Amino acid sequence: MALLLGIDGGTESLRARVFDLMGHCLGNATAPYDIRFAAGARAEQAPEDWWRAAGQAVRAAIADAGIGADRINAMSIDTTCCTVVALDGEGRALRPAILWMDMRAGVEAAEVLASGDQALAVNGAGQGPVSAEWMIPKALWLARHERRVFETAATICEYQDFMTRRLTGRRTASLNNAAVRWHYGAGEAGWPMSLLRALGIEALAEKWPAEILPPGAVIGTLTREAADHLGLSSSVRVVQGGADAFIGMIGLGVARPGQLAMITGSSHLQFGVSERPSHVSGLWGTYKDAVYPGRYILEGGQTSTGSVVSWLRRLAGGTLDFAALNEAAAALPPGAEGLLALEHFQGNRTPHTDSLARGAFTGLSLHHGLPHLFRATLEAIGCGTRAIIDRMRDAGFGANEIVVGGGAANSPLWLQIHADTANLPVVVPDVSEAPSLGCAILAAVGAGHFTAIDEAIAVMVRPGRRIEPITANVARYEEIFGRYGALYAALKPLRAPMEDVPA
Repeated sequence: MALLLGIDGGTESLRARVFDLMGHCLGNATAPYDIRFAAGARAEQAPEDWWRAAGQAVRAAIADAGIGADRINAMSIDTTCCTVVALDGEGRALRPAILWMDMRAGVEAAEVLASGDQALAVNGAGQGPVSAEWMIPKALWLARHERRVFETAATICEYQDFMTRRLTGRRTASLNNAAVRWHYGAGEAGWPMSLLRALGIEALAEKWPAEILPPGAVIGTLTREAADHLGLSSSVRVVQGGADAFIGMIGLGVARPGQLAMITGSSHLQFGVSERPSHVSGLWGTYKDAVYPGRYILEGGQTSTGSVVSWLRRLAGGTLDFAALNEAAAALPPGAEGLLALEHFQGNRTPHTDSLARGAFTGLSLHHGLPHLFRATLEAIGCGTRAIIDRMRDAGFGANEIVVGGGAANSPLWLQIHADTANLPVVVPDVSEAPSLGCAILAAVGAGHFTAIDEAIAVMVRPGRRIEPITANVARYEEIFGRYGALYAALKPLRAPMEDVPA
């Protein structure tokens, strides 16, 4: 039986996994690489480190699976989104890649938003935000501050495109990355030329890969050099992937209109699948054809979720027993005995889009302990997700369930709170690494094992747990959600002066 290779290029490491056509992971391996931080919120990586890690991880994953490398007949890769790299005509990096989290282009991001260009409709209906993380602000920064690099570059692209070029020799880009972060419009819209002209970087359009391929399209087969590096046959098909969180949607099986994927970790990302376009303030998208042909993706996000739980751990001296804490917090009633929290520790991404918002606990008494703080934090995160779902409903998208992947899936209490606050079933598929499985699904489609992504999902994503809302809790959380919403508005005029706030 043919096997598939899914590669997940993350922030600190690259993970390779071998899957069969039923979606079972047979072998996996990880290879780390460094991040180079510098003043000015800068973060960079060496693209050659990605390539080295790919060779190490793929060979190790095949060994872990205990198979012959000739069993692999297709592969796909997801990567961090908005990690920008400038290449010469031979595909070699002219400078270190500017990592997604690098915020040096803050001034440029503000200028992009101030342009008011029609391409910005996908950013809160033109109201923003535009992030310094994204492709165009970073490219504008290069044009201004490293002019020689910008002018010399034959290609300005992302981690994703660097890797597919190394694998196949072809200069392509993923429609996924381009649609969600490059302001590329599928169909007749194409490149955002009026925006580039307004910024004085029309030349960028010539430096972007001319061929835009959707997830699941075959790019080509491995070059001999790439095959030798990975220990694979040169007949292996390389299939277009995309940005990690969006490919994770596929691995979670979220493809039908009305489904909502929630990718959890340090932050929460919510992706709704819709049949219709809608651009509204307080949400990002919709993105046409960015994951599935003929469908639109609506995006929300919470900046601080799992990271607030990590903050609690630091306060406790790093000694939290999460199993015991979950058990103690689950014994408390909804509302954490009068304790209410706001999870905006690093601002609010959606629906308020307020980078200056901050977190809070209110209603504290000497009776409250760490389990109360923990439960109130989970409830605040649940309420924040509910606020995004409500905004999606305002945009005409009605979620019928929440499909969860990532860290929150390990806490039954957190899952139940999400179900109760949103009054929606929560589904946790039987998958541990959704992005890698999403890559395997795309590889299976590209190799011809399935005719479409939907068909592959039906076979390769297996059902898991389903958590239904508890009726009594739903009614209690309606009242709590009202107070949660009032807390943001009440605290806004009480913010500390900016000079008193750490950068």
